Amino acid sequence: MQGVDFTTLSAVLVELRAGWLPARAEQVYQRDRHTLSLALRTLRGRDWLTISWHPQAARLHVGEPPPRTPDTFAFSEQLRHQVNGLALVDIATIAPWERVVDLQFAPRPGDAVLWHLYVEIVGKYSNTVLVDAGGNVVTVAHQVSPEQSRLRPVLTGQPYEPPPPLTGTVPTGEEAFTDWRDRVRLVPGKLWKQLLKSYRGVGPTLARSLSAAVGIDADRSTDDLHDGEWHLLYERWHEWLSALENKTFVPGWTDGGYTVLGWNCVAPEQSVQTLLQSYYGRILERQVFTQLHQQLLQKVKNATTKIEQKIRRFEERLQQSNDADSYRERADLLMAYLHEWQPGMTAIALPDFATGKPVEIAIDPEKNAVQNAQALYKRHQKLKRARTAIEPLLQDVRAEADYLGRVEAALARLDCYTTPDDLQALEEIRAELIQENYLISPRDRRRNSGDADNLTEAQPLRYRAPSGCELLVGRNNRQNDRLSFRTAVEYDLWFHAQEIPGSHVLLRLAPGAVPDDADLQFAADLAAFHSRARQGDRVPVIYTEPKHVFKPKGALPGTAIYSHERVLWGSPQAIARNPSGEVMP
Repeated sequence: MQGVDFTTLSAVLVELRAGWLPARAEQVYQRDRHTLSLALRTLRGRDWLTISWHPQAARLHVGEPPPRTPDTFAFSEQLRHQVNGLALVDIATIAPWERVVDLQFAPRPGDAVLWHLYVEIVGKYSNTVLVDAGGNVVTVAHQVSPEQSRLRPVLTGQPYEPPPPLTGTVPTGEEAFTDWRDRVRLVPGKLWKQLLKSYRGVGPTLARSLSAAVGIDADRSTDDLHDGEWHLLYERWHEWLSALENKTFVPGWTDGGYTVLGWNCVAPEQSVQTLLQSYYGRILERQVFTQLHQQLLQKVKNATTKIEQKIRRFEERLQQSNDADSYRERADLLMAYLHEWQPGMTAIALPDFATGKPVEIAIDPEKNAVQNAQALYKRHQKLKRARTAIEPLLQDVRAEADYLGRVEAALARLDCYTTPDDLQALEEIRAELIQENYLISPRDRRRNSGDADNLTEAQPLRYRAPSGCELLVGRNNRQNDRLSFRTAVEYDLWFHAQEIPGSHVLLRLAPGAVPDDADLQFAADLAAFHSRARQGDRVPVIYTEPKHVFKPKGALPGTAIYSHERVLWGSPQAIARNPSGEVMP
């Protein structure tokens, strides 16, 4: 992940000072334990300033509004109490070449500053600290005790001390070429590392992009560079210093990340604010997606293992109940041949009524023949009652196993992050599992506490059939229910892999339209591809009209029964080889 270095921070501050000074602080909201949103209003409008002290993604920029969920963090509560309604009168840095920003708040422009909000963007040690006019820490995003850091503890009530100053040489445009070159190559090593060690304000991204801009491998040793390459690097070095001095930045996208200098740019961006919002929003959502996907998949697999064990135990008990009549038959034999019993016997062989063959019967020597027969009759009755009790339980756990199979199939299809809809679909699955009591509602309220009613509905996948008809594919059980029982109309056709967990597929048709064979085959291929059998060659797929699809009362999400179905053979590999039919959102 590309971090916010001094150059990027300088570009951010140029835009913030130009557009958001002065501004009124209207609202404070903490999204999660690493991110704060501060609502600012100027004469031109209102927007949200994102402040993050994330260890890998610390940043400061204007970003998207926060979600409408409760904020119960103590840090944001303190900030609301102190700075709400005040004016943001200045955005400064505490010292040249440092990445600590001082957001200054006063009752109105021109008044004495009452509060300093220090945003420390210093990698894994990033933090945000509110300090009063006397220089004392009032509240801090992440307290650092003396046990954690003897060099710089950060605690409420203590005087604020900025991070230790940088020790590298200050870059200057007046430095001669020979002095600059000799400083960088004084100790042989990789070019980007020597640039990093030699000067302040140089981060790994800047050092590598500077080298790439002149076509030099950043990992080359400084001993291997000739004078012509050094001169090219020196020219770029001066371009960087000139951009900082003149505050002229060119935000854009590179092959591996972003740039604010225009170097190695493959696509321009409107502003540094939108650049950082897009980049870090996408990166962090991908991380959240990956973690959530692993959590849900593991939970579903564990639940499936337990359900399979239940099924095996119930089936074993049913098998035992199948032997109930044998206990009654042995009891009848004992009662018919009471005279054959002798005290102290542990077993007795008696002729079967039907075949005449001897039947071995175990005997409890502590009981007489009648008592042993009574015990066998009781065992017979117990096993008969067990079948009546176990059969509905077995039916329920098998339905639960089918449900978990559908969830696992949905997670298998939703295995990588490409758009925000992917994360929304995954969060719908989490909310569903919470509602079905497979998960406990998480305390992390990044988007939601887990309540499905408050989630923004993710959109189903959209495809175009060969004739141009639209097809909708559910991405999880809730989407499947919406497609089948809310979206579908009488003219559509409903598809599903036969007896295999998978997505509900809806072929949308105009009133009176008759689908082509190619459309039907394409829909069947989609249903096969978005099922647990996607690795197969041929998969049976049923299709019917939506009016013949029903959801049993009280059934788990994604459950559907159908009638008047017809069968096609779907080819999931046809979709895997040519997925171009998908309509990208």
